[in-house]
Amino acid sequence: MTDPKAVLVALENAPALLVPLILDVPEAWRKRRPLPHKWSAHEHFCHVVSLESKFRARLEKMLAEDNPELEPFYPAPEDEAGGLLNVDLEEAIARFLHEREELILRLRELPPEAWKRPGRHPEYAVYNIFGVVRHITLHDLLHGYRIETFLRREEWPEQEPLIHVEPPAPEPDEPTVEAGIPGSLARMRPGEINLLGPFQVPGLAPRPIRVYLPRNYNPAEPHFALYMFDGQNVFDDLPSFSGGWYLHEAVEGLARSKRPMPVVIGIEHGGPGRNLELSPFPFEAEPGQIAILLDWVTNHLMPTLTAELNLVPGPFGAVVGGSSMGGLAAFWSHFHYPHAFGGALVMSPSFWVANQAIFTDIATQPTPEVSRIYVDAGAREDKGRVVEAVKRMAEHLVERDYDSDRLMWRADAKGTHSEAAWRRRLPAALRFMYRRG
Repeated sequence: MTDPKAVLVALENAPALLVPLILDVPEAWRKRRPLPHKWSAHEHFCHVVSLESKFRARLEKMLAEDNPELEPFYPAPEDEAGGLLNVDLEEAIARFLHEREELILRLRELPPEAWKRPGRHPEYAVYNIFGVVRHITLHDLLHGYRIETFLRREEWPEQEPLIHVEPPAPEPDEPTVEAGIPGSLARMRPGEINLLGPFQVPGLAPRPIRVYLPRNYNPAEPHFALYMFDGQNVFDDLPSFSGGWYLHEAVEGLARSKRPMPVVIGIEHGGPGRNLELSPFPFEAEPGQIAILLDWVTNHLMPTLTAELNLVPGPFGAVVGGSSMGGLAAFWSHFHYPHAFGGALVMSPSFWVANQAIFTDIATQPTPEVSRIYVDAGAREDKGRVVEAVKRMAEHLVERDYDSDRLMWRADAKGTHSEAAWRRRLPAALRFMYRRG
């Protein structure tokens, strides 16, 4: 184990690094996001501050209990949607300085043996108090680095948005998919995540899409397609808040069982409007907007990609998937757009929205003629309530004569509401969705 003194020095010096850093960012740009789904400098700093109390509570729990079970920390959906923008920066700085000073005083009181006290973290094989403190230190540095990138810009224009996508530079008005996608296959590479757009989405925020062509992709042959909501999260770590799913690697793994490998289309969300655009029902007193999103997906994006990439048309050739709000959206989309999607890959769906309105809604929809559904949840999500809702929906589908070939539902005993849990369950979900027969 590294000497705790080295970690304490870094932890104690973090405010002297991070506070001037955030104040050096021009005030007019502190709250500007570089992309709709990526935090501003203000949000990165306030996120660090928001975890001080959580880390302190974890520390005290490990000191008071023998090998306690610990809950992972993930950005709250409201923070991802822009909630941190409402935090007063001066108050956040004062709170950070006070709480970090108290944390350092507490840690300096610990006897040497206390640093080895363990806790059971669902995502780490070994975790002790030293690991917690090092975790805080590295977390400080990670978000400090993100803020630093805002200072490395060559200029700070007064009016132009802080968005630079290279190459090509975005046009003032984003193209439609009908204008922007034809001919793009010539620039795309199999075995890589290809970024296209951003494109117009009538009625919603513009957004890019990410397309993964399997390594064996042959444009002369038809391919299945997997459309994923929250496309910035399903591939590698860089675009995601909490780490990616590495869906592209899981897709390549299908070759070992001689299953077809789909082309994956990751549809990025619209930033602060994510919850509304993925909800079929009123959300926080505002009407859901998924019908607007699905109109664009099914009438514009899918036909254009089908022609460009030689995809098998829906419903036989297309599956829709997602997690959390994206899981709710995927499940709803399959039943309401059965002509477009012949299956749904649904992880930890937010069936709680609008007092579980999804149950009444689905009961009124006919069973799609082409239908295969994977649905799961983790036992550690919302004290087991997510699993109970998923189980109830699975029982409803069984009553509608879904058998083991058309329905797989999984209760993950160790599952949390996290990208890591969804990444772990993904290979089995893909094997089910793309089983032959």
